[in-house]
Order: sequence, then C-alpha cells, then structure tokens
Amino acid sequence: MAVRHRFRQTAINEQGRWVEVDVDSALGPVTIASVYVHSGEAGTPKQDAKYEFLAGMDARMRALARRAKSTGVQALVCGDFNIAHHEVDIKNWKGNLKSAGFLPEERAYLDRWFARSWRDLGREFGGEGPGPYTWWSWRGQAFDNDAGWRIDYHAATPALADRATRVRIGRAASYDQRWSDHAPVLVDFA
Repeated sequence: MAVRHRFRQTAINEQGRWVEVDVDSALGPVTIASVYVHSGEAGTPKQDAKYEFLAGMDARMRALARRAKSTGVQALVCGDFNIAHHEVDIKNWKGNLKSAGFLPEERAYLDRWFARSWRDLGREFGGEGPGPYTWWSWRGQAFDNDAGWRIDYHAATPALADRATRVRIGRAASYDQRWSDHAPVLVDFA
C-alpha cells in the first residue's frame, strides 16, 4: 500500500487535508481518501479558503468518479467535510442558516456529489433523520441533548456503495467518555 496522490490547499493555512491511498480489495483496487475540510467562517477569508479547497476536492472527486465508471476502480472519500447537508443533518438548522457548515454554497457541493456519482452511506444507512449526528459542541449540553451536526461522511462510488452492509456511529455512551467532539463513522463492506 502506498500513498499515490495528495491534495493540499495552502490557502487554508494547511488546515485542509486530502490524503489518498490505493488498496487491494475483493472488488479490486479501491482508492480511499481521508479528508478534512476546514470549518470556515462565514463572510471571511477563511470561508473563501474553504470554497477553494472544496473546488479542488470537487475536481478530484469528479476525476475519481469518471475513473470508476470507465475502469471499475472504485473510490471512497471519507472524513470531516464540516458541512451538514440537509436540515435533518443538524439539530438547530434554523439557527444556523447563515453559519459556516450550513451555508447554501457549501451544501451545493454535497448536492452535486450525491446527485451524480457518489452515494452518502451515512444517510443511506441512517434513515431519513434527524441525525444520526457525528459532531457535538463541547459547550453547553449539546452532547447530552443530542444537539449535533452530521458533518462526517463516507462517500462511495456506486459499485463500492453496493457492497456496504452496515454503518455505525461510534457515539460515546456519555459526555465524560468522549475523546473527541466527533464520533467515528464506521462502515462494513462485504
């Protein structure tokens, strides 16, 4: 296994990350990308940098989807996208309509990806919502009240998505057992 491609947008002060690796699987080679998209800040240069990173991510995802269609080499893009896609993906969506992470321009990227060549395994296996959430603020009672956001994704090309058998959110049993403000998203494939 070797890292084959790395995308980094320096305008995010190296806070954004795309690390990609090819692995062998029962389906054949699969490209897996681990992604961290900067959270941004509405109306600031940080948000502009987030959009630059999302544009680069969009170009790479389009290339991976084309390759999957033409050669059969499937792909999985997973990690912290820092965007809640729909109202059911954020507990307080009305209060966050103008917040980074729920802006229409950010959500449009997810609309494109999941309408074209990618499948959102968290939503497919998580039902219609609300939730399940993958991130809760450390402040207040967000975790205890399950006032979270679903911002961590597993986006798979179709043939790989067809092999997904289960998706789980590794939410801690209680606030004091948390080791992060995120919960891992775990996907099993056959």
